Formats: sequence, structure tokens, C-alpha cells
Amino acid sequence: MISKEMELMMSGHGLTTAQIYYAMPDYQTILQTYLWQDYDLAPEFPKLRGFLEFWQEELDGPIRSVRYTHKRLISPSEWRNVGGEFTLQ
Repeated sequence: MISKEMELMMSGHGLTTAQIYYAMPDYQTILQTYLWQDYDLAPEFPKLRGFLEFWQEELDGPIRSVRYTHKRLISPSEWRNVGGEFTLQ
């Protein structure tokens, strides 16, 4: 059985990490940071965009900036199915 994460990686998803800087609702001059991470598709980043839209619609702290990085951890050409295993004693 293949895990959900492995299926995502095999379909081209990579690990996306975003650092979101936002102002506190009651103290607009104080910045906070939030770290978000999920498997997403570059360059459109639908999951990250969806999360940022949710934030803007539902949360009070206005976003000041977003820094992100993306890395494909595995590609289909790097995957190899192993059919056996040796145990050395």
C-alpha cells in the first residue's frame, strides 16, 4: 500500500513551505510569523493560494508578506520498485 504522500510525490507534487508575516489584529505595528507546509504543484501552487485566500477571508490578522520555497522530493524517474529483500546475519 502506497502512502498518500508518496502518491502526491509521484504525481509531481513537491514540498512547499511558506513563511507568512502578518500583523496582529489589535496591534498593527507588531508582526507575527506563521509557517505553513504542504505538498503542492509548482508553479501554480493551488493549495498555498487556497490557504492564503482562506486567511484573507476568515482571519483578522492582515498578511504583510509571504516567502516560500518549493522542492520536488522525488520524480517518477527516480522511483524504483524493489521486488525482494536480503537479510544479512
